[in-house]
Amino acid sequence: MRHGDEDYLMRQVGPYSDDPGMNSSNPDLNRYLDDPTRSNNSQTGNHAPSPFHHSSSNLNNMPSDPTDYQNLEGSAPQSNSWLERSQTSSGKRSKWIVIGSFFTLAVLVAVGVTLGVILGKKHSSSSSSTSGAPPGTNPNDPSNFQKNPALVQSFYGLAYTPLGSQLPDCGNSLTEVIEDMQLISQLTTRIRIYGADCNQSSLVLAAIQETKVNVSVFLGNYPVATDNGTAYERQKGEIQTALQTYGADNVLATVTQAGQTDPNGSAGQEAAAILIPWINDTRSMLSEMGLNLPVGTADAGSYFNNEVLQVVDYGMANVHPWFANVSIDQAAAWTAEYFQTTDVDLANSLTNKPKMSIAETGWPTNTSTFNYDPNDGPSVASVANLQTFIDTFVCQANANGTEYFFFEFSDEPWKATTYGGVEGYWGLFDSNKNFKNLTIPTCSS
Repeated sequence: MRHGDEDYLMRQVGPYSDDPGMNSSNPDLNRYLDDPTRSNNSQTGNHAPSPFHHSSSNLNNMPSDPTDYQNLEGSAPQSNSWLERSQTSSGKRSKWIVIGSFFTLAVLVAVGVTLGVILGKKHSSSSSSTSGAPPGTNPNDPSNFQKNPALVQSFYGLAYTPLGSQLPDCGNSLTEVIEDMQLISQLTTRIRIYGADCNQSSLVLAAIQETKVNVSVFLGNYPVATDNGTAYERQKGEIQTALQTYGADNVLATVTQAGQTDPNGSAGQEAAAILIPWINDTRSMLSEMGLNLPVGTADAGSYFNNEVLQVVDYGMANVHPWFANVSIDQAAAWTAEYFQTTDVDLANSLTNKPKMSIAETGWPTNTSTFNYDPNDGPSVASVANLQTFIDTFVCQANANGTEYFFFEFSDEPWKATTYGGVEGYWGLFDSNKNFKNLTIPTCSS
């Protein structure tokens, strides 16, 4: 899910605060932190008692013209206010591209695209389908593929990073991304990616065109705060090339955010001073391309800087009950409450009232032995608990009109070896694209 260490920081999984001083009689939502400066060693699947228990190949292989495609190789609480909120009508679905910039910060731009499209823990024993391309795929026509009856298009969106999208190796390929799109399209009509390095933007848009699936994309720019804009400019160029090659129309959303433990303190203001010019520059680039697109930011749920939010159209917040040490039976309700009180209410207090969505939420299915802590509780990382979170979150969020990107499409084994703990095991699929032993509920998003 990353193109370097910065992508890991964007999800901010390492820094959630496990403060033993929190207790159920006096929950402090401000302690739910995503601090990128904290060591990841404390976030290895170890849970403290929750205070919330009682709360209700590469792009060179890609044809420039899609017509040149030739056989390319290569049970939850039922009585809380969130569940009782009335459904928000979303009208007709739109196709999106979102462009984002991030280090401890992120910029995202939502772009509607006029593309004709068809995309498609080590617990290998829990997989229920074959790996790789869906069976029956015509290698000369990737839009012709067999659907998996176990997959249901119920998720509002999915978080996605093509495997092999980390610098300097860049081992991704159009063939692999096409296979991913064939599967993803059976689960959702929206995805978000985290950066533009390794040709991710063009690979994803090319795969959508080749497969002709109804999938929209949030493109990402993941800058580094300390490199004088080098990473930002590099990815900006990749995004611009992708939009020029594959087209973009009808910008829908923008998100921006500063990643600091004290987002409106001195460190947060310093971060905002770096990010806001990049947001404005992204707007200028899109305007020069004739695209009137909204620009936004993504970050951990507790890290939104007010000044940054006031210059964007859209904010995306990571909200992970696992890292807040919430038990699985309370996870869905906690996610909804935290998102509403920490992110939505903040946005509504600002004059521009930026639209908010959940950038990431989910539940891990395994823990690696590296950085493993045997004191794993209150609820373990398992396929069964992922199933519980899906059952108690997805349809309720859809009914309430909550926009979210479920984390994530597939396991990322490089994270298990680099960071250990639960880091590599958040996927609906394993790293070989075997669907885990899950049942997806039927509910429209």
